Amino acid sequence: MKLAIGCDEAACNLKNALKAHLLAQGHEVTDFGTHDNEPVLYPDMAFEVAQRVAAGDFPRALLLCGTGIGMAICANKVPGIRAAQCHDTYSAERASRSNDAQIITIGARVVGPELAKAIVDTWLRASFDGGRSQPKVDLINAFDSARAAA
Repeated sequence: MKLAIGCDEAACNLKNALKAHLLAQGHEVTDFGTHDNEPVLYPDMAFEVAQRVAAGDFPRALLLCGTGIGMAICANKVPGIRAAQCHDTYSAERASRSNDAQIITIGARVVGPELAKAIVDTWLRASFDGGRSQPKVDLINAFDSARAAA
């Protein structure tokens, strides 16, 4: 799968570990940085990656920061994006199956590398169920469309 990944300096080491893990599985990973623990403003990173996902350049992306919270808040500001902060494999599965989240965020200060790999693997294996969740996702999409038209 073609994936985007981005982080701030708090999560550079986790990003590198996840990138290596994904590449070893045969995924195509585009790394938006930061590189070498260089400080960045995480909203810039989140907006850039989320806009690329919304444009269709990537079907899914990972955003990493200290807690995962800031990246999720920022990514969700981009119309058409559903980003979910995931801290365990259950939340990762539900992000995909119930919410059709194209982006997950993980906090490097709260999730270790091995758990982060399991979270990402679970999310990538899961797919949107539709069903009872479809009207909810449709409503989110309708709200985004109305906001973009305003």
